Amino acid sequence: MDKFAQNYVEHFMADVVAKNPGEKEFHQAVREVVTSVAPYLEAYPHLLDLKIMERIVEPERVIMFRVPWCDDRGEIHVNRGYRVQMNSALGPYKGGIRFHASVNLSIMKFLAFEQTFKNSLTTLPMGGGKGGSDFSPRGKSDAEVMRFCQSFMTELQRHIGQDTDVPAGDIGVGGREIGFLFGQYKRLRDEWTGTLTGKGLAWGGSLLRPEATGYGACYFAQEMLATKGETFEGKTVVISGAGNVAQYAAKKAMSLGAKVVTLSDSDGYIYDPDGLDEQKWAFVMELKNVRRGRIKEYEAKYPGAKYFPGERPWKVKCDIAMPCATQNEIDKADAEALVAGGCMCVTEGANMPTTPEAIAVFQAAKLLYSPGKASNAGGVATSGLEMTQNSIRQKWTAEEVDSHLHRIMSDIHAACVKYGTEEDGYINYVKGANVAGFIKVANAMADQGLV
Repeated sequence: MDKFAQNYVEHFMADVVAKNPGEKEFHQAVREVVTSVAPYLEAYPHLLDLKIMERIVEPERVIMFRVPWCDDRGEIHVNRGYRVQMNSALGPYKGGIRFHASVNLSIMKFLAFEQTFKNSLTTLPMGGGKGGSDFSPRGKSDAEVMRFCQSFMTELQRHIGQDTDVPAGDIGVGGREIGFLFGQYKRLRDEWTGTLTGKGLAWGGSLLRPEATGYGACYFAQEMLATKGETFEGKTVVISGAGNVAQYAAKKAMSLGAKVVTLSDSDGYIYDPDGLDEQKWAFVMELKNVRRGRIKEYEAKYPGAKYFPGERPWKVKCDIAMPCATQNEIDKADAEALVAGGCMCVTEGANMPTTPEAIAVFQAAKLLYSPGKASNAGGVATSGLEMTQNSIRQKWTAEEVDSHLHRIMSDIHAACVKYGTEEDGYINYVKGANVAGFIKVANAMADQGLV
């Protein structure tokens, strides 16, 4: 990066930090993008004059509200709800709703910011947004989750709609929660529209939506591996998480010939040297989706596996790593352990799961490394396909949806290669994804005037 770009990044970030004090996740996400696009801005100075980057980092709207609800004992609780409507240059705001104790404004803003470029990469007409609450569904009854969702939607419904803002699920918000949210939206608005995605198949959902993020990450990894003449066949894969993304990344990796040896949750990880199979995968699905249990129960069911409490799986030797849990779960030491363990490809299924220091380790070692805004875009892409099906009142087959998903992930990879290939031939997927996503949003904002 030349002196102009370096100075631009540092002055820009100083301003962002001053305006958004204490929001470390947001600062991290912005720095990554602005570092990538600064040389592009230097080449196209009219975007500097239009203050495009300064406008992109400011949300178009931030909604924050209280969410009162009553538990099964009659005790009243008050949580905080958020919706960050970041950018609508390419279409209605689109992004998930997260229910987790860690949720705060910084995390919501970083996710909405990332979502803007991720949605741009899909080529579908979607802007960027994100929402959620510091409510955790863990340990709550179905009735308690329903009451919370209804209270949350009572306020959120004022700010969303199929042509305005289309939320989806995220951590802590699966099919159960989407059902409760959609029911309350329909009740209050007296309309049936595709305002939420991730709906049940019987009432507007799309085939392959639950699978899409995990499948899409594997399709992206396939494209990355192909640049080195490699495939999933015979590879050892380490996956973090045990939720929706991890479950289907594991299933697709297995179907492509890989051996998946780990899964995790916030309490620890399991290592199965024999690898998952269909029976073990079905147990995990029942454990996490029906009984809502903890991954440590896998060890009791399959004594050949070992459970590591309070640890993350990145010290396990592997060929491919797929972080599918949460932000900043791979730090510098973890990255060094993966490199030392022979890992050749890191494909993010979660949003920003790798710290900047860890990314530097991967790139210095010339690993195949993809940021989540590229490799986990399959989920929102298929949400966009669900929106299309809702609009035309049709349902596509699983094969049709999978074909669209595979094409979109291939196109995203091609865009990353176009803008991220460096002089020595190394593909910097971070740079490629950021520049490719930025160009489309920036040009749309320039076309639409000072708004």
